[in-house]
Amino acid sequence: MNDKYSLDSLLLAAIKFASDKHVSQRRKGCENIPYINHVIKVAYILQETGKETNPQVLAAAVLHDVIEDTNTTEEELSGLFGNLVASLVKEVTDDMTLTYDDRKRFQIKKAPFLTNDAKKIKIADKIANIHDILNCPLSWSNRRKRMYVDWSEKVIEGCRGVNQLLDKSFDEIVLKAKDILIEED
Repeated sequence: MNDKYSLDSLLLAAIKFASDKHVSQRRKGCENIPYINHVIKVAYILQETGKETNPQVLAAAVLHDVIEDTNTTEEELSGLFGNLVASLVKEVTDDMTLTYDDRKRFQIKKAPFLTNDAKKIKIADKIANIHDILNCPLSWSNRRKRMYVDWSEKVIEGCRGVNQLLDKSFDEIVLKAKDILIEED
């Protein structure tokens, strides 16, 4: 843990940092809501549904996309938030030098080898993404939405068993998605 922030202020500092880094980014669909809403939702799901109480894990959830989507480095995160937060963010960060398809395949392959805390963040992120696919106006076809849900199941298969509450919530949102997206395009 870095001495820059107390455990009590770590989560708020992470929210402030993420909001500054994601300031001009918007979420696909969802009427272009600010991207920060997504990362806060991931931390909220982790805490509310998964009953996560570790401020470092919650801070990593808020920061989970800053390396991937901004000019933030792992070293910067480590200096500001400590090695645990930085390493968790790095674990769930896609390698943007890979093609889209390779990144998707690598997530499936990598999932079983994530630490338990990274697995929880990954599950909460997929729950948030599927929720948004179902509830936000998005120009994707039902087929593409179903493909995302199917791919998410493959990723989460490698993350199961670290938090039964998150596993159950993921299963419920997938079941709902499959019921809603059953119609052909």
